[in-house]
Amino acid sequence: MTLMYRKKPVVIEAIKLSNDNVDEVLRFCSNSYIGGMGNNLIIETLEGSMVANFGDYIIKGIKGEFYPCKPDIFESTYEKINA
Repeated sequence: MTLMYRKKPVVIEAIKLSNDNVDEVLRFCSNSYIGGMGNNLIIETLEGSMVANFGDYIIKGIKGEFYPCKPDIFESTYEKINA
């Protein structure tokens, strides 16, 4: 018998990477940034190095880890809150 589960509501911090805010993104995830090439940044995640392209969101997870997320997945998973 299968059971149904709902994802617990979690508030996260995130920033969308663009050509105009690279410095701000680097300050946000400074300890996890390991390089960049052209229109992307390379971020050290819990799963290894991952590439974040312009337009991707950089998410700070609940344990302080960082990882990139494609905009369509981010926008279907998260909604902006007033904090």
